[in-house]
Amino acid sequence: MISLAIQESHSQDYPKRELRAAWIATVENIDWPDEKGLKAQEQKEQYVLLLDQLKAAGMNAIIMQIRPTADTFYPSSYEPWSAYLTGHQAQAPQAYYNPLTFLIDEAKKRGMEFHAWFNPYRASMSKDFEPSEAHPLVKNPEWFVKYGGKWYYDPGIPEAREFVFQSIIEVVRHYDLDAVHFDDYFYPYKVPNEEFPDRASFEKYGKSDFEHIDDWRRENVDFFVEELGKRIKEEKAFVKFGISPFGVWRNSDKDPKGSDTQAGVTNYDDLYADVLKWLENGWIDYITPQLYWHIGFDKAEYKTLVKWWEENSFGRHLYIGQGVYRVGEKGWEDPEEIFNQINFNRSFENVHGSMYFSAKTIANNKNDVNKQLAQVYRYPALIPTMGWLEEEKPEPSVIINLFGSPDTGIELTWKDQNPGNQSYYVIYRVEGEESIDIENPKNILAIVQKSNYPIQQWRDENVEKRKSYTYQITSVNRQHQEGDISNTVKLKTKGQRRLVRIEKL
Repeated sequence: MISLAIQESHSQDYPKRELRAAWIATVENIDWPDEKGLKAQEQKEQYVLLLDQLKAAGMNAIIMQIRPTADTFYPSSYEPWSAYLTGHQAQAPQAYYNPLTFLIDEAKKRGMEFHAWFNPYRASMSKDFEPSEAHPLVKNPEWFVKYGGKWYYDPGIPEAREFVFQSIIEVVRHYDLDAVHFDDYFYPYKVPNEEFPDRASFEKYGKSDFEHIDDWRRENVDFFVEELGKRIKEEKAFVKFGISPFGVWRNSDKDPKGSDTQAGVTNYDDLYADVLKWLENGWIDYITPQLYWHIGFDKAEYKTLVKWWEENSFGRHLYIGQGVYRVGEKGWEDPEEIFNQINFNRSFENVHGSMYFSAKTIANNKNDVNKQLAQVYRYPALIPTMGWLEEEKPEPSVIINLFGSPDTGIELTWKDQNPGNQSYYVIYRVEGEESIDIENPKNILAIVQKSNYPIQQWRDENVEKRKSYTYQITSVNRQHQEGDISNTVKLKTKGQRRLVRIEKL
């Protein structure tokens, strides 16, 4: 049982700002849609239900896989429609709709950030893969190599890299993304007794500058990360770029800067991903190492790695990849494992939240994991701000009036003093007539997206008779910076009567 002492701890022990995200994997139909070729309406219904389940579990962001194997969940000028969506590669959805527009809109309706998850190099998942005529593998076979029975873009071929750059920037340009996201797949995980077949491209593009092919491979990935980060910001300065690498950079027995671990795979040595270099140079906005190990695991101990990444994040935001899919498995029998991990994370200043793999674990409430999430996410949270992306704070809003009654709900209406960069609003409420501490997440009543109308409104359904309440609102911009607080509204309810006092700003 989770101790009552912890359950009753002061609400200030819960952060007001914290990323709480779930990965929604589409490859192999892991999370959504649950099978290939569903009708558009079935896809929509499944997605809406999934978002509602994630929202109820405390999530305020999703990491949505939209380009799993050089194929897409949106109309693309570069790559074909994904078979995981439509049942057949290059076939458009039935009763044509733009899935990506729908996915983004539904997330934003619920106040959830939308991180578009791309797999940069992977082109197939199975040995019997047969690409459609629209697939780049058919149009430009010289860009690809086969390894472990799967096809990949060769990261060392400049034309292939440029093609992938453009395919990603096309999405940044045309869709309302909050972030571009990669996971741990750059060069693929090594296959025993098989060399990645890029010797020809090394001879052509790298041998004159690099003595060892491993160094050239790392340079290829470095260039890709740095260049894509620049292009994203040139296109839309507010779009974040984040990467979720394997959980260990290097073991300390190979590098004194490495972690005190004995991992059989590392980013630097096996995946050619020099993650620390990307952080130190500020090429990415956030890092989410996949720490899918339990507290006390001997080869890659959870607490050891959280501390190591926090000490090596170079001021960029650190979120922790949480392996919730493992609850109940060997080493994860403790019913408080996730609860304990999150509370440990919160002891570090630069750990700004978590991402959970994957969404269906939460949706299915595996091993009652949502009970643990409910304990750590008792109150809503705003997305953390990134100082290097800050913009002008929005002007405060003005509350106009309250309408309704305890039986019908109280409708709060407000407007922006100076309409501009307001993106959403935070409604605060306390019982009585005391002043509102907006730094206490307990006082957050709702987070409401800005509508297209000049007058904004929201209904408070949880109002009791013969009580008094105080309301205030803040406006928040795209980078999650709050403006100054609004005027104050005080409400008293006496049966069906209500008394409202609106103070000036």
